[in-house]
Amino acid sequence: MRLQTAIATLCLVFAAIVPMHSQAALPITALSGETPTLAPMLKKSMPAVVNIATSGTVKVQNPLLDDPFFREFFFRGQTPKPQERKTQSIGSGVIVDASKGYVLTNQHVIANADEIFVILQDNRRIAAKLIGSDKATDVAVLQIEGKDLVQLPMADSDAVEVGDFAVAIGNPVGLGHTVTSGIISAVGRSGLGIEEYEDFIQTDASINPGNSGGALINLKGELIGINTAIYSRSGGNIGIGFAIPVNMARSVMDQLIEHGEIKRGMLGVQIQDLTPELAEAMDVKTSDGALVSTVVEGSAAEKAGLKQGDIITAIDNTPISDASTLRNRVGLKRIGETVSLKILRDGKEKVLKATIGDMPEAAVATEEDLPRLAGAHFGAGIPDNHPLLGKVEGVYISDVDAGSAAWRAGLRPGDVIVSVNKKPVKTFKELQSASGSKGNLLLYVRRPEGALYIVIG
Repeated sequence: MRLQTAIATLCLVFAAIVPMHSQAALPITALSGETPTLAPMLKKSMPAVVNIATSGTVKVQNPLLDDPFFREFFFRGQTPKPQERKTQSIGSGVIVDASKGYVLTNQHVIANADEIFVILQDNRRIAAKLIGSDKATDVAVLQIEGKDLVQLPMADSDAVEVGDFAVAIGNPVGLGHTVTSGIISAVGRSGLGIEEYEDFIQTDASINPGNSGGALINLKGELIGINTAIYSRSGGNIGIGFAIPVNMARSVMDQLIEHGEIKRGMLGVQIQDLTPELAEAMDVKTSDGALVSTVVEGSAAEKAGLKQGDIITAIDNTPISDASTLRNRVGLKRIGETVSLKILRDGKEKVLKATIGDMPEAAVATEEDLPRLAGAHFGAGIPDNHPLLGKVEGVYISDVDAGSAAWRAGLRPGDVIVSVNKKPVKTFKELQSASGSKGNLLLYVRRPEGALYIVIG
């Protein structure tokens, strides 16, 4: 289970809902028989929810290697090799296509897995093939072969409203199929820092470890979300759970099945929320929308006619409430797809057509092109959920291979390299150029919690 600690702990979801007196009563109109019950619907739905068990290996780096003195004393002239550790995990999944055996789950459930097994409600244990996964949305697609599989129909998650009744099904703490109930507490939750792309459905249905990848369904037995995370001070359920909307999961699944990976599109704008203060200063009557602060030269946005100061209020007739909503919508569009953008410019509405462009690929430093920083993965830009977005300019490090030259130098995921030898760098090419000089490299690095200088010989 993944944890993030701040004032509280974010624990990756598992889907189970234990009925509690504090939760809403079940609607009589949705139930059959003289005694209120969800049993008829659940009997049809539960066989489509599966348990997932994985085993794998991960590389583990001795934390003492972060100490330059320790590295120099014990590994002078050598490259310490990271050790491997066996891992096991449990989670949940949902069969969404019985004829082809497709199963939706969370990416973190199958991360680092060498073997994946799906356990059906009738205790059949089936080896699963990983079709593809997407870390940015925490969605993965598996495929299994088996007879008499049952699938869950997918609802339109855009139609989900606060107050709708919901049921969660999953495998909490390895107990097996478990059902809990609640309501939809909120929709469109973002800015939580759990995933790169966030548009969560929030529910008070009880969710616990092992429920990640499980089903959140409506009272018709239709899938509305994939349970993913909980918000908790102690690691236990406090009635705040989050699910990936099934519309988002379905869009990711379609691309994973077709391409084996996600090819995200790019509009080519830097955007920010339209706050009430900004709306007043710009003399507009709405505070909904995404304010365009920069248009990238040669981008799809520039070709479509977008300008700095425009306010994007809808994409393909779907209202845009803030910058995060626009980013999610564009990030799920395919490259080459044409979208309709409704904008406000100088108080007047306009509609523009834009063809989604390709997103720059992240670069990975290798021994050949950047030997002293080999092993560092550089993103195309600072992510929207990063605390330093808009505060600094530099080259963002999305990941660092344990035991690599970059790791030994002290670089870590989330770092932003602002300058090399006191020369500002904003792109990977600028970093390459500045790092090619002879002699020591003086890196100025910003982190969410502070800043530091790193010298690389």
